[in-house]
Amino acid sequence: MLTLEADIKKFHWYFFLTVLLLAFSSLAYFVQILIFHRTEDTIFYMLQDIAFVPIQVLLVTFIISRLLTEREKQAKLKKLNMLIGAFYSEVGSTLIRGCSAFSSDLSGIAPHLLVDAKWSDKDFEKAAAFVHKADPKLDATKGDLKNLGEFLEDKRGFLLSLLANPNLLEHDSFTDLLWAVFHLSEELSSRESLEGLPRKDFDHLTGDMKRAYAQLLSGWLLYMKHLKEDYPYLFSLASRMNPMNPNASPIITQ
Repeated sequence: MLTLEADIKKFHWYFFLTVLLLAFSSLAYFVQILIFHRTEDTIFYMLQDIAFVPIQVLLVTFIISRLLTEREKQAKLKKLNMLIGAFYSEVGSTLIRGCSAFSSDLSGIAPHLLVDAKWSDKDFEKAAAFVHKADPKLDATKGDLKNLGEFLEDKRGFLLSLLANPNLLEHDSFTDLLWAVFHLSEELSSRESLEGLPRKDFDHLTGDMKRAYAQLLSGWLLYMKHLKEDYPYLFSLASRMNPMNPNASPIITQ
């Protein structure tokens, strides 16, 4: 009811403003004719102004407005990348390592994700394409599900705070990633025990883990690309702590 009343008041205001502007314009034309007595010239220039209106709409709405929107979008994207960075620092990188522990062999994936300072945009694109097609060989019976579940449970508040951030609506892929991770967390926490489960249930958990793992890797590549372009000093540490590198270390040796 309140919303309807507000809409009616807004309509009345717009209607009043429209009438006021048209009245002012008509008065201005009338005064011009009254003073200069050049009715034909006034009508001629008035029609010229009207003819130029579509061009003004084109310039303002489709060009200038689009440029401003794109600039605003880029500014929002930078802020979103800060949230994504916080996610990988707090949860993502550790979760990648945790999920990797459920694979007995990552030799087919890890070499494609050893990001370093020499990587170009083309290298990131090739790695992203590879991850998109890859089928990580994870198995929920091969690792410590209890430890993984406890880690995600401990980070539940942080994950919920990210999901509650309205700015994330601008980043569909990261929102999907958060939902995949949160769903895995719920699946693990919903069971009284993660030991002795039926094989079919282990297979279900494996599928949930694979979904989250694949999206974690894709998001991590995009994040690393962003760091390399805009924050080289952060990229240096992130590449040395690469969660897909079993020999990762923050210590610089070369």
